[in-house]
Amino acid sequence: MPQPDYQTLIDSPTWDFIRQTADFYPPDAVGLSIAAQRAVYDRMCCAFHRGIPAGVAVSDHAMSGVLVRRYEPANPAATLLYFHGGGFVVGGLDSHDDVCAEICAATGLRVISVDYRLAPEHPHPAAFDDCLAATRAAAVAFPGPLLLAGDSAGGALAASVAHACRNGPQITGQVLIYPGLGGNRDRGSYLTHADAPMLTREDVLYYAAIRHAGQEPKADPTAAVLQDTDFTGLPPTVIFSAECDPLADDGRDYRDVLLAAGGWAEWHLEPGLVHGYLRARTTVPRAAASFGRICAAISQLAGR
Repeated sequence: MPQPDYQTLIDSPTWDFIRQTADFYPPDAVGLSIAAQRAVYDRMCCAFHRGIPAGVAVSDHAMSGVLVRRYEPANPAATLLYFHGGGFVVGGLDSHDDVCAEICAATGLRVISVDYRLAPEHPHPAAFDDCLAATRAAAVAFPGPLLLAGDSAGGALAASVAHACRNGPQITGQVLIYPGLGGNRDRGSYLTHADAPMLTREDVLYYAAIRHAGQEPKADPTAAVLQDTDFTGLPPTVIFSAECDPLADDGRDYRDVLLAAGGWAEWHLEPGLVHGYLRARTTVPRAAASFGRICAAISQLAGR
């Protein structure tokens, strides 16, 4: 299938971000061990770290045996559980530290970032189990509106937790940022953007194989919510997809099944943006605008 003209779709600041990211990866990155991949990813995220906004208190805790990092504004209006991206293989509390702190500052919500277990040491459903346990613990510790959010793999985890919580605790809303939700990888954006900058279709398949130790489960919404057969009773949902991303259609398809089931959902396709653009929110105008929309969506859902 002919690939899009990324030189036209992607603007100069975004290309600068793509090149800055690529500079952290050696030529033989495909053959790196899991430990080496994590080390590279951690160095990259540290280089993009923009600090903690004033007025945000940060502390680490354990909730139901899961390590979390809590970001507290002066008077939190609600609580947001945040699940980081990284293909279920890389990332942690530090990789998304400034993102969570900025969401806290922008929304006035308490943000709890979850350090779920990673594959391959802990294959599915370990990450899902940790995120669900932390969500249930947060509902007890912080009564009031409870929201979920996450990017990439974390968006998938947030959606799966929302499906699992239909019988409690009540989830006020969820915001999913360029999530992979288990769509058909042989059609649509998976083929159109199979070789997109920042994330390719082969990358998606690679991380899925690691997450599931080989064979992916079927009809398992704890792994991929688009495999569910019931989309009723889910919280209001806002989804942000990057245009130049093989995962883009998953966001649209999830919105469609939620609406068909009588739910409330919005999907935003962010023009010219690539997977992982949260790290570009201070240097790329398009990413900054999208991050503003993400924070506004979280605030609006908290107040619904």
